[in-house]
Amino acid sequence: MPSRKLVVDLRSRTPAFRLPDHVAEQFLESTPSGWTTEIVQADTESSGDGSRTPSDEAFRAIVDAEIYLAFGMPRALWESAKQLRWIHSASAGVASLLFPEMLASDIALTNSAGTYGPPIAEHVVAGVMYFLRSFDVAGTLQRHAEWNSAVFGTNAAPIREVSECRVLVVGAGGIGSEVARRFSALGATVTGIRRNPAKGIPPGFARVVGPSALDAEIPSADVLVLATPLTAETQAMLTAERIARLPAGAIVSNIGRGALVDEPALVAALKSGNLRGAALDVFAREPLASDSPLWHLPQVLHTPHVSGDSPRLFWGRLSALFLENWTRYRAGEPLRNLVDKTAGY
Repeated sequence: MPSRKLVVDLRSRTPAFRLPDHVAEQFLESTPSGWTTEIVQADTESSGDGSRTPSDEAFRAIVDAEIYLAFGMPRALWESAKQLRWIHSASAGVASLLFPEMLASDIALTNSAGTYGPPIAEHVVAGVMYFLRSFDVAGTLQRHAEWNSAVFGTNAAPIREVSECRVLVVGAGGIGSEVARRFSALGATVTGIRRNPAKGIPPGFARVVGPSALDAEIPSADVLVLATPLTAETQAMLTAERIARLPAGAIVSNIGRGALVDEPALVAALKSGNLRGAALDVFAREPLASDSPLWHLPQVLHTPHVSGDSPRLFWGRLSALFLENWTRYRAGEPLRNLVDKTAGY
């Protein structure tokens, strides 16, 4: 009787997300009787929702695989999978996997959203603090060798404490909840937007409301954090009209997907001086185009889609999640992080 097969395709070109040998060994050593585990050694892509160009080695391995563990799954690779029953994405976003054939199938899809929560939340807090303490102004003064303490606390370099801020987190899942816990620990009042508020209020949130309440909440958001997946409903959700309704001095943080935001409208609001700043880790086009005005606005803090980087701890969280789910899968039990294909996350 042929053995069942797990294919692990995680040798990312990005060092922080390249499968370490000790984790590969853990997968091999955890392989139960009746199964084989194949570790693809060829390079793959981990940015966004994963690789768009599978390696020849991945094509060969996927033909008889029952489980595929990778950074997403390119459509071309899907077409070669003849025995696939479960895909686990090491990425949090899965938008690129929701092509018609996947949606129509009964193949289970799980993601790794919770594994990214702690580093992304710390990234968000750091970006917001950058503007609350006017570190952008401090950096400019340092580059010009200028000592000017008088400017801090003025309109040119406003200073605020976290505890005086009202934080609105759009997306109260694993990442949004970690963001809320950290801001509330620092004294902020945090409101969450989630698709189904009836699921309850996660720790860190003072309250949680549904998407229909977004327009009512935006005018009181000193800090707006976008931590929601990209779906048909969230595409370009931060419109010009909503940006205009943010209070003067508001800070925007986007660690979801660039397409959540009307970038030209955000640029206009930053240029007008109505917004204090924007901490952006994701962009509508990646890499960010060299002619994008976002490169040159002093009120923008850029990072190149690295908010989830945490090389030491990411792999421990990912392997623990996957191995628990593999046990559940073999026992016919519900999988953790099961994606609702209809909702898109």
